[in-house]
Amino acid sequence: MSSAATELVRLLTVRGQTLAVAESLTGGLVAAEITAVPGASRVFRGSITAYATDLKHALLGVDAALLAQRGAVDPQVAGQMAAGVRKALRADWGMATTGVAGPDPQDGQPVGTVFVAVDGPLTDRDGSAGGGKVEGLRLNGSRAEIRMESVRSVLAVLLEQLAGEQTGNERAQDTERNGGF
Repeated sequence: MSSAATELVRLLTVRGQTLAVAESLTGGLVAAEITAVPGASRVFRGSITAYATDLKHALLGVDAALLAQRGAVDPQVAGQMAAGVRKALRADWGMATTGVAGPDPQDGQPVGTVFVAVDGPLTDRDGSAGGGKVEGLRLNGSRAEIRMESVRSVLAVLLEQLAGEQTGNERAQDTERNGGF
């Protein structure tokens, strides 16, 4: 379990919010990282591993025309996956990974092309997720390294969103609950 996953579970617990994950290239690694954290059951609703392109539409509601036109390795697909898993599993936050870990290119995209996305509650704050955020990555390394960096990256994107939205009062409550650190 990573410190990022631990922090994610901690912040979601403090906020009383839940999380769901949609995975493609990571094949369940994001869910495994989160569920390795003691107490994850308080915040983790579940995951959908939609490895096959048709499942992204059938299970996550990704637009079929978008998938046909651009393929599964696309920023809009990642965003729709995050929104779709959030809706399907009735969570406050959805996270998604899609990309090419190798050994071969896919959908015209080279190995190492990855998109990670989060979708969360709409807020009025500037710089908030505003419903969603997608980041494109160009990763190097082996198949295993690309997959693990994708996990790290999607956790970091959600942590950034949660930290950016945490109010001063939430920070004070969080510090008090966690022994002053």
